[in-house]
Amino acid sequence: MKILPASNLTVLRHLLVFLREALLHPWSAGAFFPSSRHLADAMARPVPLAGTGPVVELGAGTGAVTQALLDRGVRPERLLVVERAPTLAAHLRARFPQLRIIEGDARNLGSFLTNHDRVDAVVSSVPLRSLPYAESRSMVAHWCSVLPAGTLLIQFTYALYGPPRHLSDEFVELSSEVTWLNLPPARILTLALRTPRLHRRP
Repeated sequence: MKILPASNLTVLRHLLVFLREALLHPWSAGAFFPSSRHLADAMARPVPLAGTGPVVELGAGTGAVTQALLDRGVRPERLLVVERAPTLAAHLRARFPQLRIIEGDARNLGSFLTNHDRVDAVVSSVPLRSLPYAESRSMVAHWCSVLPAGTLLIQFTYALYGPPRHLSDEFVELSSEVTWLNLPPARILTLALRTPRLHRRP
């Protein structure tokens, strides 16, 4: 019997953990396949390396984007990882013992930040389009209330065209990039939070 290399076994283990969570909680996971390395690298690319504030990852799953952020050069002490699913949060703690892993909901982002935190970037894999409209709208409103103006938001979506759902009013779109080497293909949006006076239309 052929034995798989250790790296392949690791990938398989991550996939099995993700699939189990996706089957048990499909609306929460938002997908039936974890993010590809190509998507993870594209999400990590816009994150500023020279900043001093935290980089917050929301909805980390099994850690594909987390690993890409570390590989890009984001210092471990700057990275704050938030994952709602207990199974996935435990998996992340075992995989990244050097990081702050919080088992929590992205709707409570403010409770994970200290008063002196100036967040440089939020990297989100939260499936906004899969959630009920009121829930995702409320979540984005909370983010806007606790993040400083100018904070970068890197959000991926399976909607390859059109304005980003719930984000058009509060954020300025800086770039949009489609990653075809993902299942399914996904679009990475890089946005910046508007100044407070522009958060709402008159």
